[in-house]
Amino acid sequence: MTATCCRSGCALTSDPGGRRLLGLDFADLTLPDVLAAFRARPAEAPFGYVVTPNADHLVRLARNPALGPLYDGAWMRLLDSRVVARLAGLFGLQAPAVVPGSDLTAALLASLPKDEPVAVLGLAPAALERLAASTGLRRIAHHNPPMGFEHDPAAFEAAVRFLEETPARYTFLAVGSPRQERVAQAAAARGRARGIGLCIGASLLFLTGEERRAPGPVQRAGMEWAWRLMQDPKRLARRYLVDSPAIIALLRREARLNRGG
Repeated sequence: MTATCCRSGCALTSDPGGRRLLGLDFADLTLPDVLAAFRARPAEAPFGYVVTPNADHLVRLARNPALGPLYDGAWMRLLDSRVVARLAGLFGLQAPAVVPGSDLTAALLASLPKDEPVAVLGLAPAALERLAASTGLRRIAHHNPPMGFEHDPAAFEAAVRFLEETPARYTFLAVGSPRQERVAQAAAARGRARGIGLCIGASLLFLTGEERRAPGPVQRAGMEWAWRLMQDPKRLARRYLVDSPAIIALLRREARLNRGG
């Protein structure tokens, strides 16, 4: 028995089922299930990308439905937020399993042979050196597009061509959302790239030491957002205190619609 994780019908080897939440069809897979699905996918399969929406992404998507194709076109969608899952439960909604992008990134990199070729879009050169040192990976292809590259056709094209021309089974797109999803969608649409692209935002920065993850108990309590806010209040205050709380109203509305109210 298999489960599909995207509209293109890519099959998974495990079938805990899928869950639809806030307009997206999520794969309801545990982290080991996800890694097994990655391993089962042929290395030369057409490029498929993985998105890991959190509360910020879901609120942005609700406010700007034009972003929908970026998520609909993904090979796999994984819920990144324990807060969203718990709030959904409070409203009587069934949420998919939570697989944080940072956990996925760390587990996947730890599982790879040290001579496995991987590709990284994003990261400063110094951070890339720290990533290589922390993971032991010896074959990391790297392209760090300039700030604002999404508005520069030549720079955006260079980013897409990097995905197409780099022979890596796994590519980590770490240029922020929705830029990374735009690049991934463009590469998938052109049909020249191969392998799996992971849209994982700042996840690599935790492995390089650029940012510190919350301790395990804080993560499991669903309070990692508060930890990150304390680490970088200037950059994250609006996201966590102004924008993301709108997720509550979105989930309440979905629950009401499900009840026919």
